[in-house]
Amino acid sequence: RRRGGKKAAALAVLLGILILLLSAFLFLREYFHVENIYVEGNLHYTDEEIIQMVTGGRFGDNSLVLAFRYRDKGIQDIPFIQTMDVKVLSPDTIRIVVYEKTIAGYVEYLDRCMYFDRDGIVVEASETRTEGIPEITGVHFSEVVLHEPLPVENQEIFREILSITQILSKYGLTADKIYFDDAGEMTLYFGDVRARMGSRDNIEEKVARLQQLLPDAEGKKGVFRLENYSGSGENVTFELDD
Repeated sequence: RRRGGKKAAALAVLLGILILLLSAFLFLREYFHVENIYVEGNLHYTDEEIIQMVTGGRFGDNSLVLAFRYRDKGIQDIPFIQTMDVKVLSPDTIRIVVYEKTIAGYVEYLDRCMYFDRDGIVVEASETRTEGIPEITGVHFSEVVLHEPLPVENQEIFREILSITQILSKYGLTADKIYFDDAGEMTLYFGDVRARMGSRDNIEEKVARLQQLLPDAEGKKGVFRLENYSGSGENVTFELDD
């Protein structure tokens, strides 16, 4: 009887501990369940894709687990992304801060978009095009190798590409394509509308004027001639395509 009583008491204690642990587990799972997620800094990926990357693992919807998983450590080795930081704001709320690689543009090579950075280093290869990043045409190269510079004669062209995209961004414009002719003069493409910018002389004045003109060209096909525009009030012609 004594042995039976001791066994029953031990089982009761063990059962109590199990119930306590299960209750604690259920409490932690419920209390730290993530309900609100904020995503910042993403361009290439949608909010939903970023959220899936962060919360897709085991217990990925638990802020306590995420806090330990990403403590002093970001998420790396994802195409187009330098790193992602996960910040726990409250038991049910997290913020994902995305730091994307600085992409200046892309060239097409072997049916892929080869994205390069401000120094001309090819950082990613993708079958899909990212909105907001222009295609660069008119530059000549024999091959493209991932993580190596684009083999073009004029390496200064990459600074020009980054500069023009930054100026366009300043005026709320995004070019679909940037074409460089053999003389190094550029033409910007916005759907069916082109803008011949010529050299880099007065480039910011040209972009500022282009911002004013583009709305009037909506639904049309043609080219703005800004090669000689200096910002002093000259007329800019628009030539309709035949």
